Amino acid sequence: MTELDQTAAADAQVIAVHNPATGEQTGSVPIVAPDDVAAAVRELRLYQPEWEAIGPEGRKKWLLKMQDWLIDNTEHLAAVLQSETAKPRVDALIDPAFAVDLLGYYARRAGKFLADEHPSPHSPLARVKSLTVAYRPYPVVGVITPWNFPLAMPAIDVFPALAAGAAVILKPSEVTPLSAVELARGWAEIGAPPVFKVVTGAGATGAAVVENADYIQFTGSTATGRKIAAACAERMVPYSLELGGKDPAIVLADADIDRAAHGIAFGGMFNAGQVCISVERVYVEAPVYDEFVTKLTAAVAALRQGEDGRESKNDVGALANENQVRIVQRHVDEAIAAGARATTGGKRTGVGTFFEPTVLVDVDHSMSCVAEETFGPTLPVMKVADEAEAIRLANDSIYGLSASVWTGDKSRGERVARQLNAGAVNINDVFSNLFNPAMPMGGWGLSGVGARWGGASGLRKYCRAQAMTKPKIPTMSKELFWYPYDMNKLVVMVSAMRVAGARGIRRIDLPAVWRLKGGK
Repeated sequence: MTELDQTAAADAQVIAVHNPATGEQTGSVPIVAPDDVAAAVRELRLYQPEWEAIGPEGRKKWLLKMQDWLIDNTEHLAAVLQSETAKPRVDALIDPAFAVDLLGYYARRAGKFLADEHPSPHSPLARVKSLTVAYRPYPVVGVITPWNFPLAMPAIDVFPALAAGAAVILKPSEVTPLSAVELARGWAEIGAPPVFKVVTGAGATGAAVVENADYIQFTGSTATGRKIAAACAERMVPYSLELGGKDPAIVLADADIDRAAHGIAFGGMFNAGQVCISVERVYVEAPVYDEFVTKLTAAVAALRQGEDGRESKNDVGALANENQVRIVQRHVDEAIAAGARATTGGKRTGVGTFFEPTVLVDVDHSMSCVAEETFGPTLPVMKVADEAEAIRLANDSIYGLSASVWTGDKSRGERVARQLNAGAVNINDVFSNLFNPAMPMGGWGLSGVGARWGGASGLRKYCRAQAMTKPKIPTMSKELFWYPYDMNKLVVMVSAMRVAGARGIRRIDLPAVWRLKGGK
């Protein structure tokens, strides 16, 4: 059993964690009761003010120590991650690498991103005041993460919130909680202030986080996201949601077909297709459709699938659990029953939760494999007459997380991108926005609310903006427009405001202002 950074009663319920490739139990974690979650949040509140007070530079010291710990423990972290996900070794190593990169970005830039701002007054009349906007963190940020990236997902939300000066309570997926527990162990090992806690459990534990934290960052299904949004609205607590996706790829006739085939194969099969921004729909212009399908089928059929140990042998691993396998199998079976055809794959391998990488053709928007989020290793491909049809079909979805456009003309690619209803569009690439934390990572439609990160906004989202004014000139005992009201003073004030902010004759139409006194 994995050592936890919290004590559980001897008779506490536990969640067993299994390797999906073999079914072997690889660890267990306690189910933290709602009352204990509330107690954990209260404790975090005690330490958060001091964490905020040390400022961005003081926090940077601890965050960079944590970055060192992640680097020094990368191999161990990858092994733990593989034990609960059955990811290929390369995929497992990406999680800590991604965490290291994002952590360094925000640790080093937090001081700049959180610095007070001094807006320029909108009017000459306002120049008698000094204006300041300060960014004050929410005391406790609640982070709830899914099972597809058990280390990277927590890291990319926890560390920006810590850099902003908040304390953080993390509830990882009950399917893959072991990596998050390791993250908390690392924070404790470097001797950092106790402003980060992990609570493990299922739905009730997550609900308790939502009920007690001051800001919620959730990544997961749209159905759960709706419930969290409603709960946050009831408490008047802000939130950010990254939810489902059904990302389209558009392959135009002038594209480099070899690059498009290899890129879309990677975009659809990375992490066995269990990525919120996986390519899940492909629209190909008719003149290159046959060539593209042939090359995509070859690229997908060549993928190596199986369970890795410490050595890298495979490209595609297992699905997270049996429920995910059932969804993928249903989408494939329903498509084939409706007239689609698998050019490669289409079924389970017969081992664990592995499902063959699959390319589907002769599909349309009436099929579940196109309309619903699959979150698995399938690529439905459709022939389109032209660019306009591709754009129309790409936008025919309740989701809008990301998309890709493949073309030999980058200007054309950008023109198409600006017509797509998606939070991010990559031209001649997939996922590249994900590896640029200076850009926002957020979805449109039912793909979410807000963004995961994006430069300064990635820290400021965890802060409350505080507006402050102070006099720049000596003050009088009473301002012009304070009580008692005086219509003559009002006329002076309104006249000055119009001179400063109106246009044309209205700036100097003094009779119109004088009439405000009563029409005489």
